[in-house]
Amino acid sequence: MSDLKILVVDDESRMRKLVRDFLVKKDYMVVEAEDGEQALEIFFKDNSISLILLDVMMPKLDGWDVCREIRKVSKVPIIMLTAKSEEQDELLGFELGVDEYISKPFSPKILVARVDAILRRTNKIGSDGIITVGNIEINKLAHQVKVKGKTVELSFKEFELLVYFVENQGIALSRENILNAVWNYDYFGDARTIDTHVKKLRAKLSSDADCIKTIWGYGYKFEVDR
Repeated sequence: MSDLKILVVDDESRMRKLVRDFLVKKDYMVVEAEDGEQALEIFFKDNSISLILLDVMMPKLDGWDVCREIRKVSKVPIIMLTAKSEEQDELLGFELGVDEYISKPFSPKILVARVDAILRRTNKIGSDGIITVGNIEINKLAHQVKVKGKTVELSFKEFELLVYFVENQGIALSRENILNAVWNYDYFGDARTIDTHVKKLRAKLSSDADCIKTIWGYGYKFEVDR
């Protein structure tokens, strides 16, 4: 894990030290930022950051603004740390592409366990371009998908949709986010096209179709129950 670097962003020095100490014990590299502006400055200068622990309430720029700026250019995993635990805040976090949402006070050991889990999940892509999640194997270079070792024929958009789901697994994705990512911003069609493609994709994934979970009134989330 020594090559995995985590950016810890919190305006409380004691909190940063507490989190840092536990992460260092697990052999993670840690860099710190005391406010939102410093966090963005560090992030855009250092392209080796593997995960960000981001406090919500901070001076200069809060965690939401930092997350918005980072999500414009990167899918780096983000765990939000906040004293709030309201459902509305959690929904905002997931809409912005936050991977985890942890309320203060929290157990540092639990926090590190979640860091471990997210980094295991997001580092499933090997140098050969193959992503493996559950029974699904995606070869991005060959544009090929296998389920339980059997090749599954997908259309171009079905393939892109599956890759997007898998690379953002565990994240609640709105239909608007999916349209923007898979069909691009210049697509002016109806968001119902997503539901049609999801239906076809589920049919082709067969027994593994339940990995694509519907979030009623919002969108979808890819999650492997294993």
